[in-house]
Amino acid sequence: MNYLWAFLVGGLICVLGQILIDKTKLTPARILVGFVCAGVVLGALGIYEKLIDFAGAGATLPISGFGALLAKGTREAVDRDGLLGAFTGPLTAGSAGIMAAVLSGLVLSFLTRPKPK
Repeated sequence: MNYLWAFLVGGLICVLGQILIDKTKLTPARILVGFVCAGVVLGALGIYEKLIDFAGAGATLPISGFGALLAKGTREAVDRDGLLGAFTGPLTAGSAGIMAAVLSGLVLSFLTRPKPK
């Protein structure tokens, strides 16, 4: 049942993004920024944490989950380090995912060759 909820919630987040692309004049970059900001706001309010508990990876893998991760990291670091945590918290919380993306891109750049359009 966990897989079903993860699939449905993640799918609904993606459907919302696709509807925004198809029905509005927003660029994909603005939609991504909107999803990250929504994740930060919902994460700061504690709402996104409940969605993560319910849907697991269906809520953490979309870009809105990254925003919630930044909010959670900031909150924890501010509690631990004070004002300095507002600057270090988001980077510390998201560092593993960011490093995985950078490393994957680097490895794939060595394994593939670009083709002209």
